[in-house]
Amino acid sequence: MAETISAPNSTPPPTPDSSSTSDSSSDSSSASASSQDTLFTLLLGLLVVLALALGSIAINRYSDSHILSPMILAVILGAMLRNFVLCQDEILQPAITFSLKKLLRLAVILLGLRISFSQLLDIGVYGFILVTITLGSTFIFTCWLGRYLGLSRSLSRLVAAGTSICGASAVMATSGVTRSSREDVAYSITVVTLLGTCSLFLYPLVNQLFSLTPEQYGIWCGASIHEVAQVIAASFQVGEISGTAATVSKLSRVVFLIPVMLILGHLDLRRHQLAKTQESCTAEADSTSQALHLRNLPIPWFVMGFLVCAGLNSLEIFSEPLRMGLIKGNQILLTMALAAMGLGIQFKKFRQLGWKPLYLGLVSWTFLSFLSLGLILLLF
Repeated sequence: MAETISAPNSTPPPTPDSSSTSDSSSDSSSASASSQDTLFTLLLGLLVVLALALGSIAINRYSDSHILSPMILAVILGAMLRNFVLCQDEILQPAITFSLKKLLRLAVILLGLRISFSQLLDIGVYGFILVTITLGSTFIFTCWLGRYLGLSRSLSRLVAAGTSICGASAVMATSGVTRSSREDVAYSITVVTLLGTCSLFLYPLVNQLFSLTPEQYGIWCGASIHEVAQVIAASFQVGEISGTAATVSKLSRVVFLIPVMLILGHLDLRRHQLAKTQESCTAEADSTSQALHLRNLPIPWFVMGFLVCAGLNSLEIFSEPLRMGLIKGNQILLTMALAAMGLGIQFKKFRQLGWKPLYLGLVSWTFLSFLSLGLILLLF
């Protein structure tokens, strides 16, 4: 009997799926194209920001009237361009974010080249006392007023942090430890941006009314205006002495961001522990402890860079031509940051606000402005 020999399996070995390979290469090429588009959008937006900055500097330099500084002009031109010409958010937003985060912080660091440690010490104990009293009082008052108006705890704390510490940056940092909604964050940022922008135009008028010295005016700007960029614009409009005092005063407020976030995170954790069961409490505690880890705290490292530059300037390491060249270049960076801030102003958002959050921000801003002004007249 002949043996039946089975034929070997003729099925070919598996080969890579050509369709998955093409999908992978397609995804890779689309990701590359997307990154190129993002970079192009960023560069295009930065060109708009640079053009606004250079235009503002040219208008100030060659016009007969020097009432408005280049930085104030940049805010005005940026807002006009954003609301009446370039209304597409996707075109401008990458450049706005980059300018207000990267360029502004670099400009603040380089401001240290204008200052020596002896000038820092001139602000002294009284300056620290002033900032501590005004910041703490404004934060507590704003939280109380928000509760009186029937606003949520979250919204009240966001407006309080933005008003008393450092504007939109403090709002974003506070939202990370208080579990705030997007709507509350958007409302708070809009309120503090609007009122801080008003300070750019009202503070110089009040300065003339009270006949403040340059140092008094600078400390007042730093102790009460919301954003770092707004402080710089309002103070340097009066002069170098005012700008220097304002920068030191404002950065001392920014440093308070860390302890305030720790306190708010602790209070929020305790409130959730009392409100939930033991199991959910444990989960909330783990989540909050991670959120409050040192690496996740909103530490303003650029303040350290500012102090390093001030120390180098005190040691007179830089030659005078080099130092002056850096200062002039820094003027362009500051004006670009203010132009970006103007581009970020959208009038339609102000119209969408309810009256209570705006009223809370307005009263809080007024409270901080007059409290700090009174203490400055008393202490300086």
